[in-house]
Amino acid sequence: MIIGIQANLGKPAAVPVLAELAATAKRLGVELRAADPAVAKLAPGCKTVAPSRFAKGLGGLLSLGGDGTVLAAVRALDGAPVPILGVNLGHLGFLAGMGAGEAPAALELLASGHYETAEYPLLEARLRRGKPAKTLVRVRALNDIVVGWGVSPRVTEIELGVDGRAATSYVCDGLIVATPVGCTGHALSAGGPILDRTLPAVVVEPICPHTLSNRPLVLPNDRVLTLRVCGRAKKLVLSVDGRDQGWVEPGDRLEIRKAPCGARFVHRPGTWFNHLSIKLHWSGSSIEP
Repeated sequence: MIIGIQANLGKPAAVPVLAELAATAKRLGVELRAADPAVAKLAPGCKTVAPSRFAKGLGGLLSLGGDGTVLAAVRALDGAPVPILGVNLGHLGFLAGMGAGEAPAALELLASGHYETAEYPLLEARLRRGKPAKTLVRVRALNDIVVGWGVSPRVTEIELGVDGRAATSYVCDGLIVATPVGCTGHALSAGGPILDRTLPAVVVEPICPHTLSNRPLVLPNDRVLTLRVCGRAKKLVLSVDGRDQGWVEPGDRLEIRKAPCGARFVHRPGTWFNHLSIKLHWSGSSIEP
């Protein structure tokens, strides 16, 4: 069995955890693979491969870090149906379900093949410009797609279309389109709702809207959304899963739809509400089932 490793070496725990994983892999007869030579160097016996070949033949992928590392793992797989198991080396870690001390157990779990997986849809964003329109950016997101900030502190106006029809416009600082997986991130900070991860939906969340009637919008994820910066407003930054992807200029069309592939995660025991209560520090009465 071949297990991929994606690690954030900026985390202090990464170095000892990689050494532990190397020893565990040797004991289990598992081959470790990394696309980052620095990661492979810290896990003796780990092979380095080109990023374009990283996902080929993988039986699973261990993500060592935080949520950003998990998102990097999803990008590295590029749509390949490889199950991801996150080991949290940071603090919050919504997407990384196991702690640093459980890293060897995480590798043993992946190597055993005795686990359940959950698949979550990805969103695909296409930035189109000009007539005839050319696609400048095409990228997938597990968490969210954000248009905002820009070159001045002034508000902007963003039009929203749904399935080719005008829906509404927002005078705001920006707009977030989030998946149920990503709704506990930027969208939640902006006042958006928390959705169960299994819902086939997306959240459209304005950032600091000028009008109080502009509220979060929840739509089925089979809709095609179109965002357009109106008039001669400022150009805005396009951010996908926290990574800048360029500028959205007035007149550009940003098309967002459900991607043809998803991301698979190893399913851990426990309910989604247990997970939320731990990560968001909820408190309340204990109700027996």
